[in-house]
This record gives sequence, structure tokens and C-alpha cells, in this order.
Amino acid sequence: MNTRTLGKTGFKVSEIGLGCWQLGNDFGPVEDKEANAILQTAVDHGISFFDTADVYGGGLSEQRIGQWRRALTTPPIIATKVGRDAALYPDGYSKASLKKSLQASAKRLGVEAIDLAQLHCVPREVLFAGDILTWMEDLKQEGVIKHFGASVEMLDEAKFCCEHPEIASLQILFNVFRQDAVESLFPIAEKNNVGIIVRLPLASGLLSGKMRSDHVFNEHDHRSYNKDGAAFHVGETFNGIPFKKGVALVDSLKNKLPDNQTVLDVSLRWILDQPQVSSIIAGASHSSQVIRNAGVSSLPPLSKETHQLLGDFYREQVRMEIRGGI
Repeated sequence: MNTRTLGKTGFKVSEIGLGCWQLGNDFGPVEDKEANAILQTAVDHGISFFDTADVYGGGLSEQRIGQWRRALTTPPIIATKVGRDAALYPDGYSKASLKKSLQASAKRLGVEAIDLAQLHCVPREVLFAGDILTWMEDLKQEGVIKHFGASVEMLDEAKFCCEHPEIASLQILFNVFRQDAVESLFPIAEKNNVGIIVRLPLASGLLSGKMRSDHVFNEHDHRSYNKDGAAFHVGETFNGIPFKKGVALVDSLKNKLPDNQTVLDVSLRWILDQPQVSSIIAGASHSSQVIRNAGVSSLPPLSKETHQLLGDFYREQVRMEIRGGI
């Protein structure tokens, strides 16, 4: 597993990380035994960066990570997120409420100070007002957190955050089906030493290449109840692309790739070929998926021809299908 530096944190993190939303049972039930197996398999295969949030399972994801990490002699870097809990969202934001939420996360994770705390897609008006970034800076000075970043939905939000001198990282939607950040954000992030954490690298599983248009998702899975943005931002589910259209686009892409390349491998490797990316947080519901994702770190960079193919495909067939803005 290759490592990269995570922006201003200076942390060396695995370029394939583990997204832990599923450990909150938010995609369907995951037993404790399987949750522990997923976490341990990740470490066994070189993954040293884990991403969670206080709202994943109402704290269950953080709690499971905290219980598991106690037995480790060298714990991984753990990032969590704050700002979507009902005590804050949508209009309860204050320095005191942020501090209380972060201290609760630290307790569940079993740490004195959180490695990386990220604002969790807070309302645009709250973010752009700027006070919340100052509060996070204060909480860093107070030792509640070691570093802070932001998880955002739109590129203008990401560029705004990049200008704050203490922002260490940005977590963004970025994949083969959402490529605009390469030109509009990454040069700014690189200039300001802001690490890029990529979420939804497979567009909610579309780019695994295994989905069919008649697939039925668990009722607790956001891919069932948020496919059209009914619960939160539409871009967080299937990249904002209507599901059946997304499956058709993936099928079309499969036919354009060489026989020895899978959509999943190409999709993850394409992200790693962007030098500004620090880590991809790929989710996994089974240990086998962790192993599969981790293996992409050892693949060679894609050819210039493949990069050109993917860029043309995005601009000509995908970009106009994305709902909710970019």
C-alpha cells in the first residue's frame, strides 16, 4: 500500500482509505463480528486512514471503531465529521455546540483529541459566513482536535474553504463521473497545501460495474430513499445521476475499455493518478471488498489514451446528466 501526505496535517496516510458509513448500519445491518473483520482486514492490507461521522448510525460507527482500536498498538489515523447532528443542523451552530459534539465523538472513538475533524456538509450560508471555520480554529488551539477540514458538496464551497489558512483537508465528491475538480479546484488545493480526500469514488457503487437497472436496495440504504434527493443532497447518491441512466452509462463505458481492464480498477486508478489526491475513502460491506479496493494501490498508472477516453466520455455523455450542480 502506497502512502501520501494529507495536506497540512503532515500525516502519512494510505492512498486507499476506508469509508465507515456502512458501520453505522445505514446501508442495512452489519453484525459486530463483520464490522470488526472489515476494520481488521483494512489494517492487514495496509490501510491506515479511516473516515467516519457522528451521525453514522447515531454514533455507532464511531463507537465500533473506538472499541476495535483499543487493542491496536499502532492505531490508524481516524477522521470524523461534525455538523449534521440534529443538535446543530440546520440552525443550531455555535462554538459551544461544535465543541460538545466533537467531545462526544472523541469519547466514542476513545481518543483525547481527534486526528482530523471535518465540517460535515454544513449549510452553505453557515459555511460562507465564515464563523464556523474560526470556531474550528479555536477548538484546534484548545486541543479538542489536532487538525480540521471540511466535507463539502459543491466546488464553490471547496474553493472557499481552500482560502482559509488553517484548513488541512477537503473531502469532495470526485470520480470518473464527476471530473471538474481536476481543473477548477486541484491547482488551488495544491498551492495552499490542502489535502484532497475523495468520497463516493465509485458513485454509490455504479462504477463497481456490477449493478443492474432492476436492482432493489435495502429500504434503509440511501440508494433507495435518496435516489432523487428526497432526504439530502441528490449528488450524494449515484453522483446525482438517475440510477437507470447511470447503469446504462457504465455499460457503455465497459464496452470502450480494453478487455483486461475493469470499470472498478480503472475508476479507482484514475483517481489515484491525480497527484493532489491524498486518499480515497472507499466503503466496504464485506472484507473481500476491502481487499479488492486496497489492491488498486499496486496497479500502474493509466495510459494517456485511457485518460483521454475517460475525459471525453465524461464531457460528452456524463456531465449533462448530473443533477444538483457540481
